[in-house]
Amino acid sequence: MEETYQRMREFSRVDAVIPLGVRLISPEERQKVKARISGEVSFPHTPSDEPSDKAVAQWIKLINAKLDYLINLWSFRQEGFCELPLTEVNISGGGMSFISDASYNKGDILELKMVLEAPSPVALFLYGEVVKSELINNGYRVAVKFVNIDEDIRDHIVRFVFHRQRQILRQKREL
Repeated sequence: MEETYQRMREFSRVDAVIPLGVRLISPEERQKVKARISGEVSFPHTPSDEPSDKAVAQWIKLINAKLDYLINLWSFRQEGFCELPLTEVNISGGGMSFISDASYNKGDILELKMVLEAPSPVALFLYGEVVKSELINNGYRVAVKFVNIDEDIRDHIVRFVFHRQRQILRQKREL
């Protein structure tokens, strides 16, 4: 347990309000869970050489960025990310905590469907093992550590944390 606690503190944490949906994973689903980015499309063959004309290469990159943006918007709507309730969370690259109406047991696996802006929005399906669920005034404070997460997805979370910390610092300077 102490090792787990130390690992979770390897990352900076930040408070934020994000769109979040939580679902308890059944024991049958546990073997299949793996963090992923919604709308991520992998192409079997992508050209490795850029066109020799730099102007054409710039236009292709611009069109590619616009297509990625449209795929993200379509994916957000198709997978219900636009209807997620805003929830206060404390998040880091190792895990997160949030207030829930439901109580969970230590060791439960939760699907955490969320949108993080860092600075452009990314929709994620993350999975977390419940390490703590305690009764507070109006619900339960649930703490999870992320499981089955690749480092590139963790990097999205870390970028979000630093982006949010910069926002907080800017707001403090303006006061």
